Amino acid sequence: MKDTTSNDLGAVPQIDEMLCFSIYSAGHAFNQLYRPLLDELDLTYPQFLVMTALWARDDRTVKDLGETLFLDSSTLTPLLKRLENVGLVTRNRNPADERQVLLRLTQEGQALKSHATHVYDCIGKAVGLDAETVGKIRDTIASIRDTIHNRDKDEA
Repeated sequence: MKDTTSNDLGAVPQIDEMLCFSIYSAGHAFNQLYRPLLDELDLTYPQFLVMTALWARDDRTVKDLGETLFLDSSTLTPLLKRLENVGLVTRNRNPADERQVLLRLTQEGQALKSHATHVYDCIGKAVGLDAETVGKIRDTIASIRDTIHNRDKDEA
């Protein structure tokens, strides 16, 4: 450990000891891993997340999708417009409630799903962990996220 001097600000953790940095740097590594795979699909990572969510459950509202992806409508709307412009999704007002915008995959959007399975396979192989370990890590990170979100709500 490095010697401290009187000018030090106290006990500052090493960068590799910080949980937030581990999560951040892993996210960065994932982005680098995904980029060439998603270039083949002509999708950005956020667009891929939208498509993955719609492949899991089509015909949903923008609000529901935003809650699933933890994105607000000001972030989601431009993404959806781009996906609509390339013919992967449609956006239409809900006839039962004009305030809601419904999202649906087009035939092209549905067809892209078969090409995306390659991405999931490549990521799984690159991570090199068994499904149980991945599940535990994912659940732990989701729990951290939820604790932080709930803390923010409690302080508001």
